[in-house]
Amino acid sequence: MPDTLTLTAPDGADFRVYVARPASDPRGAIVLIHEIWGLVPHIEDVADRLAGLGYLVAAPDILSHAGVAPALGSELFRLTQHPDEAVRTAAQPRMRDALTEAHAPAYAEWATGALSAVVDWVAAQPGVDGRIAAMGFCFGGTYAFLLAAGDTRIRAAIPFYGGAPTPERIAGIRAPILALYGAHDPRLMEALPAVKEEMAAAGVDFDAVVYPDAGHAFFNDAGSRYDEAAAADAWVRVQEFLAARLS
Repeated sequence: MPDTLTLTAPDGADFRVYVARPASDPRGAIVLIHEIWGLVPHIEDVADRLAGLGYLVAAPDILSHAGVAPALGSELFRLTQHPDEAVRTAAQPRMRDALTEAHAPAYAEWATGALSAVVDWVAAQPGVDGRIAAMGFCFGGTYAFLLAAGDTRIRAAIPFYGGAPTPERIAGIRAPILALYGAHDPRLMEALPAVKEEMAAAGVDFDAVVYPDAGHAFFNDAGSRYDEAAAADAWVRVQEFLAARLS
């Protein structure tokens, strides 16, 4: 059953966490990190689906701290998905303004601290027994990488179309990674060969899956880029990866 709780980041700022609980003893815990739209219903739905598989899921709202509350994120998402190109174009300046703080280095430091506070909470929950994974999408995929690089309690990481960290941070990753991409995502595809080399050099167990017919955000079934076949295959891979790594 889902509920919410309030946690406190290292700087003393409170933030909300959506918690989805399994029906019985957990198979492990997942820190689920949202897209750039924030903690919107799609992410809560993914949390519920993971809880249905037997995992305790904590999905923090880390974007409200940067000024983008879920209601604003949902509105921006609707505008960028609008069928009228003029509406989508008109929304771009507003979106850039809203997300300025989220791209600042100081915010990244705050967010990684907040995510570690979420790991503190899930690690203390009955039945978790150190079986903790990080999973995220786009913005959240990038932070799933960063959390794995900065917190050795993470046993597995699943970044969907996220940007990998610097080689210096990659060197700190101890968890196996399942990274999922759409081939029609130029920035990430251009970076992927170097990322693979850097992961190999650091000894990271890195499995990159690229879906040839999909693009960015292919897993988001509320958006226009949703790719049903890629999302279905990715969901099977997620289940197998979690079962193997959090057993």
